Amino acid sequence: MDQPVKLACRNVWKVYGNHPDQFFEQGNGVVDDASAHAAAIRDAGHIVACGDVSFDVHVGEIFVIMGLSGSGKSTIVRCLSRLVEPTAGEVLLDGENLLKKSSAELIEIRRHKMGMVFQSFGLLPHLNVMDNVAFPLKLQGIGIGERRERAQRVIDLVGLGGRERSYPRQLSGGQQQRVGIARSLAVEPDIWFLDEPFSALDPLIRREMQNEFLGIQEQLRKSIVFITHDFLEALRIADRMMIMKDGQIVQVGTPAELIVNPADDYVAEFTTDVPITRVLTAGAIAREANGQGAGEDLPEVAADCCVEDLLPALASAGSVRVRGDGGVLGVATAADVIRMLARESRAEGR
Repeated sequence: MDQPVKLACRNVWKVYGNHPDQFFEQGNGVVDDASAHAAAIRDAGHIVACGDVSFDVHVGEIFVIMGLSGSGKSTIVRCLSRLVEPTAGEVLLDGENLLKKSSAELIEIRRHKMGMVFQSFGLLPHLNVMDNVAFPLKLQGIGIGERRERAQRVIDLVGLGGRERSYPRQLSGGQQQRVGIARSLAVEPDIWFLDEPFSALDPLIRREMQNEFLGIQEQLRKSIVFITHDFLEALRIADRMMIMKDGQIVQVGTPAELIVNPADDYVAEFTTDVPITRVLTAGAIAREANGQGAGEDLPEVAADCCVEDLLPALASAGSVRVRGDGGVLGVATAADVIRMLARESRAEGR
């Protein structure tokens, strides 16, 4: 990506057991063979929750980390914020190593630069929506007038205007999660950590919350680390994603790259049930159609728009104009889509 790096994770290890530091020299997580080193640590009776994890999160990027239960995805996101103390490695926020920060410095960084949302809503039951959202601003020492003004902005942003005086027990699960999201955004964080924030919600509310999340991101362009075990959710929201297994990285790439070129059977298994309409893009269809006429009067869509999101426009207009970074690629018609879907289905044996 062309965007600068906001957060960098470098050779991070998290080892549980007696004296885990013995396996690393002065906290340096760089090893010649990470898999062999992890195996040696396990043979010594220790648990490797994360082993030699390295990746970058760019400014304005949604970086999704996923894997099965026990893969290390939640551990690594807690290492990034030092809610869990890494055994070795570096975590760089705007080039500064968070692992070198004192406890007091880290508290200030969390208060002013980090937003965190977890699966459990973590709302304070004795505070109403306004006071829950404004609570981190109160910890910063911000006056009541300014913190209520800032809290109101994010309450409106997540669609809870009018519920400021409601208490958590009076809200639905989706509304409670919106309060958690608003509270994390109130501090105007530089980096936003979300650990399976929607997994406790039922499917319809989960889809609605994904829409809300993408709408917020469209406005704010935050640098986001998002944890999920749901590949379809990752496919919908990720700019790039990372697959983990047994505490180590298996593959990093765009959703399309992971689907088209999975690193191994483990990654391929995640993509087994992915509908073709979520993978096939308008750009691929327009190029396949050999760039039909410009269609100036037609609705216009981006080349990376997936067929699933393209269908409403095709249903109403029959054709759409597809635009890429270099200009108009051509026109995609409903017939083109049907033809491509049929061909891809045969190729995939679906």
